[in-house]
Amino acid sequence: MTGSKTPGWLDWYANPSKPHFKLPPGSVDAHCHVFGPGAEFPFAPERKYTPCDASKAQLFALRDHLGFARNVIVQATCHGADNRAMVDACLAANGKARGIATVRRTVSDQA
Repeated sequence: MTGSKTPGWLDWYANPSKPHFKLPPGSVDAHCHVFGPGAEFPFAPERKYTPCDASKAQLFALRDHLGFARNVIVQATCHGADNRAMVDACLAANGKARGIATVRRTVSDQA
């Protein structure tokens, strides 16, 4: 991880309970994030917080544990406009995830 975790930031909880109900087939977790791992996908220098690492493998395990069929992975602001962690997770999801990227104001159709 790049830097120390922001004080008060909760660590990844590895043992969540299963829901008491079954989600409908095809349910989508429509807003989730991956954080790092910071050693592979450094956090942005301009970030406002430093989270604990929450990897794509952890996200996919949680998705399956909770009974979701798919994810929408939203770019985490701690990564700024470097979308590599989110794109990496989407590519590794075997078609079960889509992503929402962050772009800089200077983005254009030509770039």
